[in-house]
Amino acid sequence: MTLASASALRVLIVEDHALLIDGIRNLLASQPRYEVVGTVSDGLAVYEACQRLAPDMVLLDLGLPGMDGIDVIHQLRRRWEALRIVVVTASTEEHRGRAALSAGALAYVLKQSPQQVLLAALQHAALGKSYIDPALKLETLDAAERAPIPGDTPLTLRERQVLKLVAEGRRNRDIAELLSISLKTVETHRLNLMRKLDAHNAAELSNWARRLGVLEY
Repeated sequence: MTLASASALRVLIVEDHALLIDGIRNLLASQPRYEVVGTVSDGLAVYEACQRLAPDMVLLDLGLPGMDGIDVIHQLRRRWEALRIVVVTASTEEHRGRAALSAGALAYVLKQSPQQVLLAALQHAALGKSYIDPALKLETLDAAERAPIPGDTPLTLRERQVLKLVAEGRRNRDIAELLSISLKTVETHRLNLMRKLDAHNAAELSNWARRLGVLEY
């Protein structure tokens, strides 16, 4: 195994599939420019991990439990403007790629692409340059692909977090604990979601989570 140099870029892997984590670890072990400093499997734990590990680069899946990857990007970029974020995802939906780049990701790579594509993305991101997987043609994106919200009222980041957790089947009390907010605040967010989305129960909220890309399968 090649040891990382003192000037190596510190990399945090955010992924909930152990086999893929191992694959990326093995790939980067032969690249002295990068040092994997940790792994995270839940979207809600990424911010704390970045505080603790101070990575230079984050390899981020979008389909995470706990918090949608797009929202994770927004959260990280608000705190660390210089953080290099490389999305590594199975999502081939072009609007997800556009949303990730708009949120602040430098690169967007599909999991099914060859290792050389990921290495190219890392090299570009290390230089502060953007990189798009050649398998995607983002310029063909039609904005109409995105599900419109009734009344055109956008959801806040916290509302998107609550929506995802509701769609994952979490109880209000569990959501309050995960997000470190009061039960009453969760109930308020849930009522606001139902009003904004014209949803009447958890099943309808879950359907909206999928339509808006907050929940992936």
